[in-house]
Order: sequence, then C-alpha cells, then structure tokens
Amino acid sequence: MSDYIIRATAADGQIRAFAATTCGLVEYARSAHNTSPVATAALGRLLTAGAMMGVMMKGEDDLLTIKIEGDGPIKGLTVTADSKGNVKGYVFHPEVMLPPNDKGKLDVAGALGIGVLSVIKDIGLKDPYVGQTILVTSEIAEDLTYYFATSEQTPSSVALGVLMNRDNTVRQAGGFILQLLPGASEEIIAKLEKKLSEITSITSMLDAGKTPEMILEEILGEFGLEILDQIPTQFYCNCSKERIEKALISVGKQELQSMIDDGETIEVNCHFCNKHYPITIEELKLLLEKAR
Repeated sequence: MSDYIIRATAADGQIRAFAATTCGLVEYARSAHNTSPVATAALGRLLTAGAMMGVMMKGEDDLLTIKIEGDGPIKGLTVTADSKGNVKGYVFHPEVMLPPNDKGKLDVAGALGIGVLSVIKDIGLKDPYVGQTILVTSEIAEDLTYYFATSEQTPSSVALGVLMNRDNTVRQAGGFILQLLPGASEEIIAKLEKKLSEITSITSMLDAGKTPEMILEEILGEFGLEILDQIPTQFYCNCSKERIEKALISVGKQELQSMIDDGETIEVNCHFCNKHYPITIEELKLLLEKAR
C-alpha cells in the first residue's frame, strides 16, 4: 500500500483532522541513512508529522522545516516538507544505539534528551515564520502538541508511531493530528478528550491493519466525520548534480582553486537523502571559470 495522508473535518467544522500511513517513506529514509532502530523511530515520527504539517500549508511553493536539537546522543533531527506531500529528513547521528526504555519501547526521548523544537514556515513573505518551544517529553508527538498549543494557539492532539521488524526494517509507520478550531464548543471538547483517552496507541492501530480512514472513523465517527481528500506522500529529495555545482560556484574562486590544487576528485554528500556526487578535477576547473 502506498503512503498517503487523509484530510478531514468533523463536528460541523469544529474539528479538523489529518491521518497518515508512512511505512514506505520511513523505510526509504532508514535505508538511505542506515539508521539504527531508535534513530529510525525518531526520524520516522518527525517525517510523518512533517508530511501532515506540510499539507496544512496553502501555497504551492510553501515550505516547512522542523528541527529538533537536544543534548542526547542523537543530537538532533531536521525534516523539510512541502504542501504537496513531499518530505525529506535526516538524523545528526544515525548510528546511535540505546537499550529500550522502562516500557520496553525504543527510547526516542533518551536519544534526543533535553532541547528545543523549531518550526520554520517559508510561505513567501519577506521573513519566514519561526515558532520555537522546549521539548516537553522528547517523544516528539507530545512536543508537537505543546508547540501547536503555545506557538499557534491551536489545541491539538498529535499521535505518531513507528514499529520495527526484528530485522530492523520498518513494519508500520503513521500518525494523526486532530485540531480544535476557534469556536469549538465545550461539549465537543469534552467528548473528544474522552474519546482520545479511550483509544489504544497509534502503533497498535496501524499494526491491526487500520488505514488512516479507519483510524479517523474510530476516533471521530460519532462526530460526523467528513473526509475531504487523500494526498499521496513520499520521501522526496530535490538535490541534483546541477544544484551541487551551483553551490560549489558560490564558495568562490579561492576555495575552488584550493580543491583543484589538491588534485583529487571531491565527493559532495546530500544531508537529506545521503546521495553522493563525485566532482572531478576537470569539472572543478569548469566551475572555476564560471565563479566570480
């Protein structure tokens, strides 16, 4: 099954909802970055959130970046998404291994430690919007719930999950974001809180074979769920040799000459997808001619 995001409303427009299945894109990220199980879980959760938050944006060229920086061994994560369901990301230290936490689960909180969550939205204005909050649990879903409440003044419920196979490939990944819109009645808020307290974990729902539609139906069915659309989502990186060459030209003649003097092919690595781009001495000389 391909990855996709469902966008929906409920309670006559008092609730908006997003739910996603992202197993394929998280497995792609795991394979590209050779992440350890705990790094896969952390990156997978943030990629899932990024994909859903990306499609919340209205503009064709809008870009969202979510950064987490912590004092744990992973040090941090960066995820970038657009409004069309494309998402990419990386872990600062993908090799980190940790024992399970006291619940026997992958210790994402221990891997990230204490730190800061930043959300940057580039929506075509002069300066991008930047929202920042502390990590409240470092489990990512609760941190984003806190971010929505404090930075965007939108009461939200965020659930994110990644389940691994014994061979460390990704078995399930997905999540949901539910948001109360301005004017939501106290009755709706109370009913939704009660419903959320009754549901099992997102990973158990995904592992039971529930689709994003079924997950939203289980939570919001009694609220008059209305599914608006289904958006495909994928791990997509727009790096290319041409972009790498432009970046190299921008470093200037002196730096390029120094690379040429070293007499060896250089290799440029893309952080987001881990692709390697070899640039030969001859190519460097051509770039030098174009540089200022």
